[in-house]
Amino acid sequence: MDRKIALREWAVAVKALEEGKQIVALRKGGIAEETKEFRLESPSFYLFSSYEHQQPELVKPEFRDVVALTRKEWESRPDRVMITSYAEAAEDLEVTDADTLSRIDSLHIWTENYAEERLRWKRTKPLHVLLLRVFMLEEPIVVPMREQYGGCKSWLRLEETLPERAKKPALDDEDFRSMSEAVKRALATKTIS
Repeated sequence: MDRKIALREWAVAVKALEEGKQIVALRKGGIAEETKEFRLESPSFYLFSSYEHQQPELVKPEFRDVVALTRKEWESRPDRVMITSYAEAAEDLEVTDADTLSRIDSLHIWTENYAEERLRWKRTKPLHVLLLRVFMLEEPIVVPMREQYGGCKSWLRLEETLPERAKKPALDDEDFRSMSEAVKRALATKTIS
């Protein structure tokens, strides 16, 4: 594992991944991406909680309080970020239409409208549905928040090489396999018009 690479994701989504409430990340690539599109930079990476852009109305009602909670955490320590997990990308699936995307609506925290908005941005590029196997670090790693870690981009090259930490999976093998199969089955299902 490259101990200097991290995927920036909304703090509310990182919590959902860590708690096993979802295993997907929806990515198109940020405005500041060097490649102008999303690419899987590494098969494993740390999850770097981001507080920019996350808004309660963009997640389903049962996750809105978590947005407020993560904002409070950030306001208490805006000069540093607590890294509590890393992930392995089990699969990188591509979605190109709203009907297909709607079939996984129950398998992630975002509202259907916001998920579709992500799909529509950069229309010619597919939406990447990453299936992530998440591992909790038994001891969090605190990194200073640096200017280059902000902005609208998916990947961060951390200045520090993060120390090794003992870890445990957020979901056991059977639960992860079951959730992965549910996502793949939903994306593969064709609707009859």
